Amino acid sequence: MAKKQRIGVVVSDKAEKTVTVAIKIRYQHPKYLKTLTKIKKYLVHDENSSSKIGDIILIEETAPISKRKCWKIKEIIST
Repeated sequence: MAKKQRIGVVVSDKAEKTVTVAIKIRYQHPKYLKTLTKIKKYLVHDENSSSKIGDIILIEETAPISKRKCWKIKEIIST
């Protein structure tokens, strides 16, 4: 089975070996047809602490590392 991948922006890098990534999801309301934006935050494992706030990164699903952390950084797209 393929691993899920998402692209998002780093919003926090205060924890050790962990960054918080915000992912924007745009969708249309089924009844009112208005375009809405939902922001979901993920805790992502960053082994080398290489990403900083504002970086755009590609994250990949992995086995659970802690209670809320089950994603890891695959690639830093832009800094």
